[in-house]
Amino acid sequence: MEIPETTLTEVRNGHFDLEKAYVAQEEEGKAFFDDGREIDLLHFVYGHPSISVIRGSPSRVLQAIDEYGRTKKYLMNVGDDKGKIVTDLIEEVKPKTMVELGGYVGYSALLFGNAVRQNGGTRYFSLERNPEFAAVIMSLVDLAGLSDFVKVIVGPSADSIERLHSEGTLEHIDLMFLDHYKPAYTTDLKLCEQLGLISTGSVLAADNVIKPGNPPYLEYVRSSVQQKMKAAENDYKTNGTETNGFRDRWKNQYKEREGEEKLSTVIKGNPHLNFESRLVNSYEPTGVPDGIEITRCVGVESSTAR
Repeated sequence: MEIPETTLTEVRNGHFDLEKAYVAQEEEGKAFFDDGREIDLLHFVYGHPSISVIRGSPSRVLQAIDEYGRTKKYLMNVGDDKGKIVTDLIEEVKPKTMVELGGYVGYSALLFGNAVRQNGGTRYFSLERNPEFAAVIMSLVDLAGLSDFVKVIVGPSADSIERLHSEGTLEHIDLMFLDHYKPAYTTDLKLCEQLGLISTGSVLAADNVIKPGNPPYLEYVRSSVQQKMKAAENDYKTNGTETNGFRDRWKNQYKEREGEEKLSTVIKGNPHLNFESRLVNSYEPTGVPDGIEITRCVGVESSTAR
């Protein structure tokens, strides 16, 4: 398997085991997801020679997914390196309710859902807008024996969050994993703030903040309350496309399938929430350097606080 030479140098100086690397992500201009590989993965797992021992075991289902990613085609999973950062966080936080935005083929739902269950949690919500991907998640979650704990919600993330809240199904988020459409990280976080789902004690884990990067999100979660208040007063308008700072490959990632993304310009969030945020460096499953931004809501400041 090939990794760009500059990346190989960085990996050799780090702690990534190249023996477990996924097949390299396809070059720019070539499909790297939603080209049939997700359904092919299902056939690979269910046709695996070890299916009898895979059934009912989240860890073995994950191993089978990793095997496909290492021997067949690239999969845009969180992987076990970055995944360990989040499972350690789950063990620390012990969330009752965890939500993930962007489920893809269910790798994170399996890994984190199982960890939340083992740490005394009550529910794991996996929000995925693509109904085909959601069907893959449901199938693998069922195979792993987690269907009574992991709930897959199909539809755009903002619509799903609002619906779950209005139904009374989702009242508070203890831990949220963001791994969906990159420009939506900030608007969806603000929506959760505005609905009161994020409050003191809530923790956020945002993937891909180095590759491909997410400058608007990092700026927001690393800003002080005063900085966020000032930005809110300026009433910055985005015309429904908060995509500044993203390359075309990422801001148009779902355009062919879903059409032009339109993010809300009216969600203001709650700028009074005080965050403490830090980057934990790690690797993509291909060995490319990436990181998880861990953000904790540590309190609420009034508009008069200085």
